[in-house]
Parts: sequence; C-alpha cells; structure tokens
Amino acid sequence: MVVAHPEFVIDEHQNRKAVLLPYEEWRNIVEEMEELADIKAYDEAKASPSDFLPFEDERSFCR
Repeated sequence: MVVAHPEFVIDEHQNRKAVLLPYEEWRNIVEEMEELADIKAYDEAKASPSDFLPFEDERSFCR
C-alpha cells in the first residue's frame, strides 16, 4: 500500500487546484498503477480463450 503525504495548491477561493507529492511517493503510485494494469491485462487474457502454439513448435518462429 502506498502512503502519500500530499500538499494542496489552492486558488483565491480556497478550492483545491493541484496536488504536490514527494517524488518517491509519486514513483510508488505509478509503479502500483502499472502493476494493476498488468494484472488487469493478465486477467483479461485468461478470460478469453485462444489458440496457442507450444514454444517448442518451430512454426511459432515463422510468423
């Protein structure tokens, strides 16, 4: 789990307009998002059946 320590940029009406994070926290968030995207892609690939060629099959190299 990523722990964040955000600082907010506010406008003249005290509305939050932007967030500042320490760089390492930002990198951790990006890494977590990439990992979640990989998990989602894996789950989607497993859910849709498809034909496959064994790695040892020479024809798989001729595509």
